[in-house]
Amino acid sequence: MKNKAITSRTEDFARWYDDVVRAAKLATYSGVKGCVILEPNGYAIWENIQKTLDGMFKETGHQNVNMPVFIPESLLMKEAEHVEGFAPEVAWITHGGHNELEERLCFRPTSETLFSEYYANTVKSHRDLPKLYNQWVNVCRWEKETRPFLRSREFLWQEGHTIHETAKEAEEETLRMLMVYKKFFEEYLAIPAIVGQKTEKEKFAGAEYTYTIEALMYNGVSLQSGTSHYFGQKFSKPFNITFSNKNNELEYVYQTSWGVSTRMIGGLIMVHSDDNGLVLPPKIAPRQVAIVPIKMEENVMAKAEEILAKLSAAGITAFIDRSDKSPGFKFAEHETNGIPVRIEIGPKDMEANQLTVARRDTREKMVISLDEDIVKYVQDLMENIQNNLFEAAKKRRDELTFTATNMEEFEKIMRTQPGFVKAMWCGDEDCELKIKEIRGTKSRCIPFEEEQEHISDTCVCCGKPAKTMVVWGIQY
Repeated sequence: MKNKAITSRTEDFARWYDDVVRAAKLATYSGVKGCVILEPNGYAIWENIQKTLDGMFKETGHQNVNMPVFIPESLLMKEAEHVEGFAPEVAWITHGGHNELEERLCFRPTSETLFSEYYANTVKSHRDLPKLYNQWVNVCRWEKETRPFLRSREFLWQEGHTIHETAKEAEEETLRMLMVYKKFFEEYLAIPAIVGQKTEKEKFAGAEYTYTIEALMYNGVSLQSGTSHYFGQKFSKPFNITFSNKNNELEYVYQTSWGVSTRMIGGLIMVHSDDNGLVLPPKIAPRQVAIVPIKMEENVMAKAEEILAKLSAAGITAFIDRSDKSPGFKFAEHETNGIPVRIEIGPKDMEANQLTVARRDTREKMVISLDEDIVKYVQDLMENIQNNLFEAAKKRRDELTFTATNMEEFEKIMRTQPGFVKAMWCGDEDCELKIKEIRGTKSRCIPFEEEQEHISDTCVCCGKPAKTMVVWGIQY
């Protein structure tokens, strides 16, 4: 039976999304316009994301730091291209208490300038390099239209900022961190990812070039899910970040930055969830197993406690639902909250020496013997769920990935069933702008060489000789 509190995603996808966020108690709107409150269920997912990614960063040699939340206007203005790109989204602070500030401060939209100033003041020698730093913080961007997790004026993210002795080292770092994101998306979030380079028009303000990870949502709209930027010396020169090389000569460092945010939670919702609520991959679910006693009888509770102890000892996050609610209500609640596995046990199960296991992804129920190795059964089931979610998302993405050789084909796809469109491009920004007239379609990325396909010899827009294949799509 469908959850009546949730609009069908085929009827109204935007409303369905908001309904899932609300029903699963992930976030709610605050009294501050454009800002949301992350509720415990939503923040717990972010904690798991943070814990997993933080471990991956540390495995690659990165350390965590924390920069101030305020940036003086003069500091922000040091890199002109960067300032121009962020100017429309900057929130300015003009007063401290009742006193007007001598210089305006912005609430950080990103921290390249803060890290650059810090590096300029602390790095002296090639022996100080590389610096591989990351921070987990909140940022502010004054978005016009907001939606929980996807776009809000304040959101949580991580931003890595590194400096290196050579361009080669910095470029290797830029690619390495992109691939860390890809691994995380596919192995933990169970979201298939397309990676590649942004066009010149779509790259990060102030970067030499930007790599991106792009995911396709269930409705065919794409989500830029993470980016990794190579700055070269575009920040190190205006900020005078120099070091003494092995020949005792001064050189400018080479710089990178990379980041992902709470919009990944929005991606999880829109890729995996259904009309009954949230669906979470077991590897990222804060609570993996709900144990539901059908009746709070002594022998039933003793068996539930035994199962809980076994699962917990194996590192599985399980809990017993002891709430004073009907079993049916509990089943629906855990389903709405996206708990991957539910174990049901009651007096009749005890008599029959069995219990029932339900999986959230397919909603299938299995009856198994109490003599079964419950730990191995649950571990195998969660691995199956994790893989099934990835394969289902990949199948959906592939079904919504099209090719076009001319604008007529392109427009027909985007106006009927949008998705990723692979099409050739001449490299001219005018063609990008022309394509954008079709429902705001943008270039998502230029796939790396091994992912390139030869669709045709000519640009999908102007018909001139093509330079590269591009993946296009409507974006959130």
